[in-house]
Amino acid sequence: MAAGPQPQGGVSRLFRGPRSSPRYSRVRATATVDPEDIPLEKVQAKSSGSVLPYVGVACLGAILFGYHLGVVNGALEYLAKDLGIAENAVLQGWVVSTTLAGATAGSFTGGALADKFGRTRTFILDAIPLAVGAFLSATAHDVRTMIIGRLLAGIGIGISSALVPLYISEISPTEIRGALGSVNQLFICIGILAALVAGLPLAGNPAWWRTMFGISIVPSILLALGMAVSPESPRWLFQQGKLSQAETAIKKLYGREKVAEVMYDLKAASQGSSEPDAGWLDLFSKRYWKVVSVGAAMFLFQQLAGINAVVYYSTSVFRSAGIASDVAASALVGAANVFGTMIASSLMDKQGRKSLLITSFSGMAASMLLLSLSFTWKALAPYSGPLAVAGTVLYVLSFALGAGPVPALLLPEIFASRIRAKAVALSLGMHWVSNFFIGLYFLSVVNKFGISTVYLGFASVCALAVVYIAGNVVETKGRSLEEIERALSSAS
Repeated sequence: MAAGPQPQGGVSRLFRGPRSSPRYSRVRATATVDPEDIPLEKVQAKSSGSVLPYVGVACLGAILFGYHLGVVNGALEYLAKDLGIAENAVLQGWVVSTTLAGATAGSFTGGALADKFGRTRTFILDAIPLAVGAFLSATAHDVRTMIIGRLLAGIGIGISSALVPLYISEISPTEIRGALGSVNQLFICIGILAALVAGLPLAGNPAWWRTMFGISIVPSILLALGMAVSPESPRWLFQQGKLSQAETAIKKLYGREKVAEVMYDLKAASQGSSEPDAGWLDLFSKRYWKVVSVGAAMFLFQQLAGINAVVYYSTSVFRSAGIASDVAASALVGAANVFGTMIASSLMDKQGRKSLLITSFSGMAASMLLLSLSFTWKALAPYSGPLAVAGTVLYVLSFALGAGPVPALLLPEIFASRIRAKAVALSLGMHWVSNFFIGLYFLSVVNKFGISTVYLGFASVCALAVVYIAGNVVETKGRSLEEIERALSSAS
C-alpha cells in the first residue's frame, strides 16, 4: 500500500490528453457532461464557490459528538441526587456508558443509512435521536427515562461520528481537504469544552443539569435545518446515476466553472466499473480487507494508546502536582487539545497525513514514558509533580496533532467509493467498542498493575503504532479521492 510518486495536478492531469487532441476541441451544450468532451480550459477552471458553509453545518454534528460525551461528567453528581441514584454506582455507570453503547450501534448503522438515503438526508434523520435524546435527558424524573435519553443521544452521535468526516471528505476540494477534514476533530474538542463551560453554574444552581442537557436540542434542530438546504455529496449522486443532480450540487459547492472538471474526474474513476455499493461481507473479502484493516487499526491504536484514560486520570495527576481545581485541570487539557488540533489543521495539507501520524504517536510514546518514569524513578521524585503535568499536556498536544484528527480524515480518503460509507462505519464501530471496554476496565487494571505500568503499556502501543503506520498507511496529501482509489486498487 505504499504510495508511489504523486503526479502534480491531481486526477485530471492523469487523464489529460495532448492539447491537439480532438477530445478537447469542443464542449457539449447538454446538461450532462461527457468527459470525452471537456476542453483543457475547463479542466483547469478555478472554483468560485465555497464549501465552508456546508462544512460548518456538518460540524454541528461534531459539536454534538463532543458535547454529549462531556456533558454527563459535570452533571452526574447532581442528576444522581435528583433521580435518587446517588448511592447506586451501578446505575450511575449505566447513565454514563449507555451513550457509548448507543454510539456503537449508531456508528454501524450510519454507513448503511448514508448509502441508502444519501449523506444530507441521513443527517436530517440523525437529528431526531439527537434532539429526542436530549429532551428526554433534560426532562427525566426517573433513571429509566434518563437511560433511554442517553441511549438515543448515543445512537445520534454514533451516526454523526461516521457521517461528518464522510460528508466533509466528499465535498472538500483536494487542495484543502486535509484542513477541512481536521476541523471535525477541532469541533469535537469545542463541543467538549462547551460542555465544561455549560457546567459552571452547577455550584450555585444544582437543577442546572437539566438545562445542560436541554441546550443540545438547539444545535440538533439547526443541523436538520442546515442540511435541508445543503447540497448532497456529488460522489453519492453520481454513484446513484443522478447526473443532473450531481451537476447541480457541484455548481452549489464549487461554482458553474468546476462542473466539467469534477464530472470528468467522477466519470474517469467509474470507467470500467458498474459495481453496486458493497455489502458488509464485501469488506472482509480479499479485495478490500487490507485497506479496511488499516482503517480499523487506526482507531484501535487511537484508543489503545490511552487518550481517554489519560484525560480521565489527569485530575488526579494535577492534584498530585498541587493543582487542586478540577476546572483548571480540565481547562488545561482541553486547551492543549484545541491548540494541537489547530496546528494540525494548518499542517495537514503541507506535511501530509502519514507524517503527522508518525510524529503524533512518537510524541505520545515519549510523553507516556515520561509519565511512567515520573511515578517510579527515584531520581525524578523531587520533580514528579511538574513532570507529570508536563507529560500529560505533551501527550494531549501530541494526540491532537495527528492521532486525534487524522484517522477520521484518512479513512474516507483511502476507502473505495463503493465501500466508503460502510468501511468508515465499521472503523468507527471499532472506536466505540474499544472506548467502551477501556472505560469499563481501566480502573481495575490500574488497581491491579499500578498507573506507572499502565502508562508504560500505553507507550508500547504508541511505539507499535509508529511501526505499523510507517509500513501500512498510504499518504493521501494532494490527491483526489478518485486518484487514491485507483492507486490503491492497482496496488492490491
